[in-house]
Amino acid sequence: MTQKCFFFAGGGTGGHIYPAVAVAEKIAELEPSARICFFVSKRDIDKHILSKAGFEYTALPGVGFSVRPDRFVRFCKSLVSSYRIAAQILSKSSEPVIVGVGGYVAAPVCYAGHRLRRPVYLINVDIVPGRANKLIARWAKQIFAQFDETAEYFKTNKHKVSVVGCPLRSGFEKPDGQRARDALGLDNKKKILLVTGASSGSRNINRTICALLNKLGEYADDWQIVHLTGRANYDQIKTCYIGAKIRHKVVDYCDDMADLLAAAEIVVGRSGAVSVAEYASAGVASICMPYPHHKDLHQYLNAGKLVEAGGAVIVDDIPDQKERAAWLWEELEPLLNEQRFREQMKRGSKSAARTDAAKRIAGVLVTS
Repeated sequence: MTQKCFFFAGGGTGGHIYPAVAVAEKIAELEPSARICFFVSKRDIDKHILSKAGFEYTALPGVGFSVRPDRFVRFCKSLVSSYRIAAQILSKSSEPVIVGVGGYVAAPVCYAGHRLRRPVYLINVDIVPGRANKLIARWAKQIFAQFDETAEYFKTNKHKVSVVGCPLRSGFEKPDGQRARDALGLDNKKKILLVTGASSGSRNINRTICALLNKLGEYADDWQIVHLTGRANYDQIKTCYIGAKIRHKVVDYCDDMADLLAAAEIVVGRSGAVSVAEYASAGVASICMPYPHHKDLHQYLNAGKLVEAGGAVIVDDIPDQKERAAWLWEELEPLLNEQRFREQMKRGSKSAARTDAAKRIAGVLVTS
């Protein structure tokens, strides 16, 4: 019997790789004999995630798009190199199925699959598709989206869109908040405020929370903080907590977000598509601080879906730190004080959850 091969293409952030890992886990359950491989970027986050997940991967020499002449030339050269590497690997594989998940390494792989006349699929979890995904859509047999609004952004390819939700890793099926508390040495009697800037961390969110530590110290009897800083920011933020009255655990990165979100009472964080889906799955009250520098502002649109459901509020990541901190505190203080507000938001958040996306996508792929 011929072994079927599934190739996922994308990377650079956890938001690109985690949905692919979630689908890959389901494929492994449905078709244990299948070969599952990833084409990713050379960023450390890609290596870290896939080493933990246990899937085979190839790092491609892709670089991000830029209009600067020197960087554009480098971008074009990296595309050609990535295409050649992918084409060589795909051509030697039996019955390959290619799945783009976003990021600058996805397009050359999907194009190689298209040229080899192999089925190409696309997973797009943000409301607004990025440049690479818009390109891949023309080669895709089917596009899996998290949000209904996404179809309109694909224009001539919107008939290919299936709205299934965001694929979440298997840990979200049976999360264990107590396991996270035990692993981090947290106080079982205190509620958890979780702060996260997603896989890369956020300097502005980090600094804003540090600016509020004196105010948060007044809640030390009932609350504790788990602060995910991002690896580049860990040492600086760890220093900010010296002398803080409130119990805290400062961590650079967390692989087990399902357990940690299950333990959390409130989360303050970015609103990438995967983060929003994880907040909803966990049913946690969230204060979203969307990344403000994307041209399409897609993190605002992602967060808006949780706001519509009553599960979140938005605080703008404005340039002035004092104003940013004041705005965050205006939204955070009532949630720290009032359980009924938190419970309302938890119910709203949970109502927005779609939990079967990974299974549905995997089911289509294994029968393609």
